[in-house]
Amino acid sequence: MADASKQKTEAATPYTVEVPETLLKKRRQTQAAREKKLAAAFAARQKRRDNSGVTFKRAEAYVKEYHAKEREIIDAKRAARAAGDFYVPSQPKLYFVIRIKGIHGVAPKPRKIMQLFRLLQINNGIFIKANKATLNMLRMIQPWVTYGEPNLKTVRELIYKRGYGKINKQRVPLTDNALIEEQLGKYDILSIEDLIHEIYTVGPNFKQANNFLWPFKLNNPTRGWRQRKFNHFVEGGDLGNRESGINALVHKMT
Repeated sequence: MADASKQKTEAATPYTVEVPETLLKKRRQTQAAREKKLAAAFAARQKRRDNSGVTFKRAEAYVKEYHAKEREIIDAKRAARAAGDFYVPSQPKLYFVIRIKGIHGVAPKPRKIMQLFRLLQINNGIFIKANKATLNMLRMIQPWVTYGEPNLKTVRELIYKRGYGKINKQRVPLTDNALIEEQLGKYDILSIEDLIHEIYTVGPNFKQANNFLWPFKLNNPTRGWRQRKFNHFVEGGDLGNRESGINALVHKMT
């Protein structure tokens, strides 16, 4: 009887109980997944460290490029004034378009153009590349939008303050360069400064960079719109082409 009790006690100890094979398999899978996750995190950290130097050097190169362009324009203006001529700037390559009017009474064609431009709500804004096709479309939707030529400060302010990316059809804030690299790395756009440069200079991958950006959601401007909002800009309203005046408007709306 004592021997039986001893055998029963020995059988109950944890050292003599066999672990089920399914549990062992699950433990091995968990350990392998953990090791894989740690390795991926280490590789991503190493890649960010390697890219940080490239990003910094590119940002420096962009600053020099912007300053050189400004200097070139200033020199051209001075040369024209010295020769008794006028400096005529080149045609803009980039426009920023803001929808400021609702859809009531919109004809099908202008409605379709605004859908193509992703201007689905009032105070939505987008960048567009200026060419013959887009300018013709802008003229057709002019009674519902205002647009102009953004400067570098405006482009940077919009992307840094109101920039969201389209990732898996979701609106994701641009809080990390890794998000941009993951979506646009194949186009050699690795950071937010690369994105700003591609948009501002209307680079070869402008279409991909612009499609990655979610349409900007802006506020009503500080101190409101003009009294006759739905008149053309040159008639004291807010609609249509306001050229460089778009920069002051965007500043009020961000």
